[in-house]
Amino acid sequence: QLQASGGGLVQAGGSLRLSCAASGRIFSSSHMGWFRQAPGKEREFVAAIRWMSGSTVYADSVKGRFTISKNNAANTVYLQMDSLKPEDTAVYSCANGPSGKWGSKLERDFGSWGQGTQVTVSS
Repeated sequence: QLQASGGGLVQAGGSLRLSCAASGRIFSSSHMGWFRQAPGKEREFVAAIRWMSGSTVYADSVKGRFTISKNNAANTVYLQMDSLKPEDTAVYSCANGPSGKWGSKLERDFGSWGQGTQVTVSS
C-alpha cells in the first residue's frame, strides 16, 4: 500500500515536500513514480526514481524545480517541489512501477496507486 502526504496551500514561488510511504509487499516494484491530476484534466506524469540505482526521470514541466529522492530503509519516496507555480495545483499521487517499465511515463504502466494529497498554489 502507498500513502502520499505533505500537500497543502502555498504561495507561488514557495516550496512543499511530499512523501510517499510504501508498506507491505513491494518486491515487484523496480521504481516509484509521482503523478498529478488537476481539476478537469487527465492525470499526468511528474517524476520517477529507481529503488536500486536512484536513477530519475522528470516531466519537462517540472525539470529544474522538482526533485525526487528516496529512502530505501524507510520504503519512502519524496518529491521536493520548489518554485511552485499556480499551474502545479493538483492532486499528487504515487504509484509503483514494475520491472521492465522503467522510463515509461504512462499511467497504465504504474500500479498500486496510493491515495493522493492536494497541492494548491496561490498566485
